Amino acid sequence: MMHQPIARALVCAGSVAWALSAQAATFSDTSIGYRYGTDFAEPFNPNAIAKDIINLNHISGYKYGTNFFNVDMLLSDSKDPAGKGSTNGAQEVYVVYRHMVDLEKATGSKYAFGPVRGMGITAGFDYNTKTDAGYNSKKRMLVAGPTFMMDVPGVLNISLLYLWESNAPFNTFSGVSTPRYNYDPHAMLGVVWGIPLGASGFSFEGFANFIAAKGKNESGADTAAETNIDMQIMYDLSSVISAPPKSLKLGLEYQYWKNKFGNNSDGPAGKGAFAQTPMVRVEYHF
Repeated sequence: MMHQPIARALVCAGSVAWALSAQAATFSDTSIGYRYGTDFAEPFNPNAIAKDIINLNHISGYKYGTNFFNVDMLLSDSKDPAGKGSTNGAQEVYVVYRHMVDLEKATGSKYAFGPVRGMGITAGFDYNTKTDAGYNSKKRMLVAGPTFMMDVPGVLNISLLYLWESNAPFNTFSGVSTPRYNYDPHAMLGVVWGIPLGASGFSFEGFANFIAAKGKNESGADTAAETNIDMQIMYDLSSVISAPPKSLKLGLEYQYWKNKFGNNSDGPAGKGAFAQTPMVRVEYHF
């Protein structure tokens, strides 16, 4: 049976997606997806972990800007156990929401210069809940800062965000439940892109987050600066199912995640804090 907090998170995620799609949108794209890899990593876990990831994604534009919403349901194999002594894999839900106000649309003034075609103000949140044998993360994070929209084919947005992050983990081995702990506010350089490769049917998509250290963790240890790069080469297979262009996409994905969640991969968290994960990915857009 699905853990109740995870079930509630999925219900809330679906409600947010419905609410966003109900707005008077200038454009809208919603997709469901699946990806799979066998070389995921988790801090303090030396094992290579296989994960099935089911994804719901929504992006839409309206009069003054854009909404972005994404929820991943991550299902680990037994190398990332669901609890102490469990032979079942952990389950995790990770939700991201970003709202960007386009300053040109909001003010009527242009904010273009050099390679920048426009500017916006972005705010949003991250939310996760995970059931596993050790940490049982309950991350909450607010973000805000400027976004620079680059003048390229497709999308290339660069954001300078400030992060306010907290967590309230429960360790099943020690039985210790940590009251919600606030890390030091810290900065992130975030890059998001979706670039069509001419008329080939291929596109280069992904994100890169470069995150500063966030002070001490809840155990009193120093955190480390974090790099998370996730990139995909996707191919439009819509014609195979006689669907409109960009409805069905298949591709290869690669994630490079060093010092995962701020855990130093050269410290006690070990190689589990440094993921280098190839995946296969499929998406259906509607």
